[in-house]
Amino acid sequence: MDKRYEAYCLMDAFFYDAPARAHGGETAFEQARCPAPDGWKRSELDDWVVFRPDDVALPLQGWKIHVSASLDSAAQILDEVWDYCVPRRISFKFLPSKDVLLLANAKYAHRGSSGKFVTIYPVDEDALERVLTELGPVLHGRSGPYILSDLRWGEGPLYVRYGAFGERYCVSPDGEVELAIEDGEGRLVPDVRAPVFRVPDWVELPGFLEPHLAARGGAALADLPYRFEKALHFSNGGGIYAGEDLRTGDRVVLKEARPHAGLTADGRDAVARLQRERETLERLRGLDCVPALHDHFVVGEHHFLAEEFVEGTELSHLFVDRYPLVLPNADEAVMAGYTSWAVGVYERVERAVADVHERGVVIGDVQPSNIIVGPDGRVVLIDFEGATDVTEGRRQVLGTQGFTAPKERRGFAVDDYALACLKLSLFMPLTGLLPLDAGKAGQLAREAVRMFPVPRAFFDGAVRILTGDGASTGGGASTGDGASTDGAPTGDSAPTDGRRAPAAAAPEPRLRPDRDGWLEARDSMAAAILAEATPERDDRLFPGDIEQFDTPGGGLGLAYGAAGVLYALDVTGAGRRPDHEEWLIRRAMRPEPGTRLGLYDGLHGIAYVLDHLGHRHEALKVLDQCLGERRWQELGLDLRGGLSGIGLNLLHFASATGDPALHDAAVKAVDAVASRLGPADAVPEISGGAHPYAGLLRGSAGPALLFLRWYERTGEPQLLDLAAAAVRQDLRRCLLREEGDMGVNEGWRTMPYLADGSVGIGLVIDDYLAHREDDRFRTAAAAIRMAAEGRFYIEPGLFDGLAGMILHLSRTHPPGTAAERDPVVADQIRRLARYAVVHKGHLAFPGEELLRLSTDLATGSAGVLLALGAALHDSPVHLPFLAAPRVATPARPAPRERTPSHSLPVPTE
Repeated sequence: MDKRYEAYCLMDAFFYDAPARAHGGETAFEQARCPAPDGWKRSELDDWVVFRPDDVALPLQGWKIHVSASLDSAAQILDEVWDYCVPRRISFKFLPSKDVLLLANAKYAHRGSSGKFVTIYPVDEDALERVLTELGPVLHGRSGPYILSDLRWGEGPLYVRYGAFGERYCVSPDGEVELAIEDGEGRLVPDVRAPVFRVPDWVELPGFLEPHLAARGGAALADLPYRFEKALHFSNGGGIYAGEDLRTGDRVVLKEARPHAGLTADGRDAVARLQRERETLERLRGLDCVPALHDHFVVGEHHFLAEEFVEGTELSHLFVDRYPLVLPNADEAVMAGYTSWAVGVYERVERAVADVHERGVVIGDVQPSNIIVGPDGRVVLIDFEGATDVTEGRRQVLGTQGFTAPKERRGFAVDDYALACLKLSLFMPLTGLLPLDAGKAGQLAREAVRMFPVPRAFFDGAVRILTGDGASTGGGASTGDGASTDGAPTGDSAPTDGRRAPAAAAPEPRLRPDRDGWLEARDSMAAAILAEATPERDDRLFPGDIEQFDTPGGGLGLAYGAAGVLYALDVTGAGRRPDHEEWLIRRAMRPEPGTRLGLYDGLHGIAYVLDHLGHRHEALKVLDQCLGERRWQELGLDLRGGLSGIGLNLLHFASATGDPALHDAAVKAVDAVASRLGPADAVPEISGGAHPYAGLLRGSAGPALLFLRWYERTGEPQLLDLAAAAVRQDLRRCLLREEGDMGVNEGWRTMPYLADGSVGIGLVIDDYLAHREDDRFRTAAAAIRMAAEGRFYIEPGLFDGLAGMILHLSRTHPPGTAAERDPVVADQIRRLARYAVVHKGHLAFPGEELLRLSTDLATGSAGVLLALGAALHDSPVHLPFLAAPRVATPARPAPRERTPSHSLPVPTE
């Protein structure tokens, strides 16, 4: 699970939104509300409130000072920084409230930026030294988390780092647009913000910082009776490591806690939670279902526990390996075998929880990743940092998506809710939807009974608990303490406007794979999307994925923004909204600094959609902005944000307008991709992580699509050769499973999806086979189709879910006939109902991680709408440049348009 999403659940009970919008409220600092002093300017930037004197010009980069703060010390620290900086006219910024500070220091906050409360901008190194030496004694003794990316000044809350002051951007070596600083030769390079202090090679560390660098590192681990062998997990609160007790030779798990870091919503830090885990394990000593506690110690302010290393595998991993609905040909015997295993595991977990409850302990975070199943079947519960005594009657302070109890549950009822989620999720792992609609529990149980040989009564008790029908909410007196997941509430969180997710069951959604069902679903989904429009906002028009807020202009683009939604509504016949198109035009004409250029992540995609909607004049103005960026040819090769998508878009506009300048720019894009592609074995066999991605959006299928579309224009056979080489690069990173389906190999799993999985590659292979036969590609296409025929996918979205499978399976059928001609398509459409939520009376779909609804193309309802349109609409519906495969008869171009380019390399195996 991507823990970033939890912070974006705070503002609304139904949609992701930026936590930065919580600047006000009861926890706001006084300085966040006040106007700028005379001669100063006040502004807001993302999570920050910025104060700058009118007459002070800052450099574009240099040494900056960060001030750390705990929740208790923050207000006093801000007072002291304000009183120091304002009279001296020193620029600074700060987080506006305790709520925002808590999020910045939460358990799964970004480790490279966590701990930073105030940033001070000295104009030069002399000013840097002066501020540190003068402000340091003022703040001495104030508490705050250690800032991992910085160098600490003395023992107080001041830290320094060399980096950007102003917003400049560059293209990184892997083709991504990143915040930049200037190197020693005047080139813009990425301003790396990692959780480790480093000085850029061309920067000399000021002499007055050298003693502090020498002191960095604190106490050594060499004298400990433990060896740290490898890291198992990192969070902002600390690491978890596998190790060895050198005194006994026993394997141990070493859990680290950083003071004032890794906060949960009750304000407790990682050290307090580690202390709670220590006390709990001591209380549970002797139980076979919990790890034994070995030791506790402190090193350099960091606290550690040494626990028994439990041999076995997390239940979450066993589930992924065993779950039969992801297999293409699971027969009755396989289904029965899995059912027997799942029921047995559940019963052992239930007994283990009961054993813990007998000691009066509420576990507080029962979920598959915290359950170890040993080779002999032994079940061990791990991670007790959220445990409480049942008599405390506390709300849940830690939780995991799909297993977090509603706020009113207390005591043992918290664990009972998690057990009910576990029982249901072992068969239908979509319990993350329950906070959006508690009635989904009954629907998912009925679906599980249809798919697995379990009696209906098996789920009755769990459904009653999950829906609140007769469920206990107690187990101790209420204390009024706040609830949260790992630093932020999950789906049961109350939004700021007081709305709550519905507790009563809504009518069970249905999707019928016929024309009447299509028209009904289309109208309902379109109404749901349009009802959530926010034209009064500048950052986004339609709520979608958190990627809307991750980069400047993210709420405008094709994948996650307004352009994608407006495109999907139009191509499916759901209508046009001129006011929404005008919203997009206004903001695309004046994009934020740092707005991406690409087809799916930026301005090229916006230009394409504007042209599609009939706004060619405005589209060409947006395109001019893109071509005005000097270094666009240095972007990556991919379709999402790189040269493949840009080249396709330039080809589209060159063909539509006949503009030779656009044609020449398109040729440059094609030649750049061709020259940098490399042979089929130029990529590793693993996708993602430390390696380049495979797939349609970030892999080599994007360049292959670019070459195919150029081949259809020019007829140059060499372009087909290049396309074949690109496809082979992606197939090199695919695995053919024993069951016969093919997925992208990520080392620990295979991925079938449209964006980064095999199905997106399959779209391009189908296009290639329309022009040239290839036995290997034909075999791969059949195996990829099998991957799209699975009976379960964890999400419904277009890029990473079931909707992408429907799009793939429908693409080769005439418009409106896919479900009629192919019963697999019809079944997949019906299965979308598993995820559907009735929201404000209309059909809506959850986005990435299932924590909130989404309307965007990549993850939400717009993408589902487009996929259904590809199967059921009576006119062609497809993604840009991915119409149904066709055999082209390209005419030989005139020399001015294009001659065979000597710059296109001949690919080799």
